[in-house]
Amino acid sequence: MPKPSIKNRIALYNLAGAATLVLVTFVVIYRIVSASVNYDINADLQIEIDRHTNFVAQQPVFKGLIEDNEWGESEHKEIVINPVFVQIFDNQGRSIDKSPNLKRENLKFLNSTPNKYIDTQVAGIDIRQQMAPLINNGQRKGFVIIAMSVKLPHRVLDNLLTVLLLAYPIVLLILFYITRVIAGRSLAPALTIIATTKKITEGNFDKRIILPAKKDELFILSTAINDLLERIENAITREKQFTSDASHELRTPLAVIKGTLEVLIRKPRQTEEYEEKIRACITEVNRLTDIVEQLLLLARFESNKAVVNLKTVAVDEIILQAMERYSPDIQAKKLNLTFSFKEHFYVVTDAGMASIIVENLLSNAIKYSFNEGHINIGLAEANGKITATIADNGQGIAAADLARVYEQFYRSEAVENTTIKGTGLGLSIVKRLCDLLSIQIAISSEKGRGTTVKLVFNTAQAV
Repeated sequence: MPKPSIKNRIALYNLAGAATLVLVTFVVIYRIVSASVNYDINADLQIEIDRHTNFVAQQPVFKGLIEDNEWGESEHKEIVINPVFVQIFDNQGRSIDKSPNLKRENLKFLNSTPNKYIDTQVAGIDIRQQMAPLINNGQRKGFVIIAMSVKLPHRVLDNLLTVLLLAYPIVLLILFYITRVIAGRSLAPALTIIATTKKITEGNFDKRIILPAKKDELFILSTAINDLLERIENAITREKQFTSDASHELRTPLAVIKGTLEVLIRKPRQTEEYEEKIRACITEVNRLTDIVEQLLLLARFESNKAVVNLKTVAVDEIILQAMERYSPDIQAKKLNLTFSFKEHFYVVTDAGMASIIVENLLSNAIKYSFNEGHINIGLAEANGKITATIADNGQGIAAADLARVYEQFYRSEAVENTTIKGTGLGLSIVKRLCDLLSIQIAISSEKGRGTTVKLVFNTAQAV
């Protein structure tokens, strides 16, 4: 059995609450009207009782139980229009007198229940009666029973009950319809969201949900879904670009290796020639290895699977270790590298990841420096931050390329720098690690005058 739509479920849930509320309201209305009607009847009975008891009680010398002109009043003669029935009994419960409208009928004498209201019938008419003793000079002379017709008040109550019973389902149906319409209009943006998401396919992530006019929960949901679609689209775009770039970067060394080996097997060659070509193949294999290792490293960082181990480390020691690792390259290009400090600069970071950042930046500074160039590394502390600066006076980066230096496999003017080997992944890895470690990075450069990179760390005291 299919489940009802959310619009109908909302209407049904609202109907359940409304049904309870309306039922309670109708019961309260009926009880209030019933109590009001009964109060009026009882008050009228009490007035008649007080008249007769006061008449007997106020006689200095007992003369009788009924006023002389009592039965002349119209309510005691008629049985149809607002009748009031009166019957007088002696102390033994024998009827002494009664109003003419009783004719052959008698009111029920219940000696055990004086001053109590009793609903009964007389001559087929529903009545309410009350009995009271008649006292004169401290002696009981008899009893009086007053009765009034409750046919008209009961008819009013019956009509009210009928109206409420008929109105109850009608009100509920109207409430259900109104709630369903309101729920439908409220859920219209949700239906738009569903329709839009159905149009989104693997190759079509440019669709976005139209934001509702009212900034309610559906507005927040639509914004969140649009943001999610934006992230998915960017991720797919990056993945496609990454796949394309990776295929291109891996294809080049493989083609070189394949071509070299094909040349070698065409005819016998000298040992020196074989060694030269094999060394060239080894160089390309090393390049492939570097690309694969950096791709795996970048994939680990991109998937957030890398465990960040924050602790207090000396950033100057990290820089010294990087300088020691690249000292052969520095000496080979006869670079003048200056780095001096008088005290340790302690930061809170992941030592391994910070080493990768510094080594990648220093490697770039060495690769793109001219022979006998200059590299300056500095450390400074201010406002609870430590800034590490790596500056060279090498080839520099064109202003148009600065915005793209963090893209994977992107190498600024790679065609011009064919002699400089690289994968184009170093700065992508650096940027990702800086984001993971909350390190601020800024690169400034000028073509032909060099590049400056600034890293801003949190000090141990700041954390």
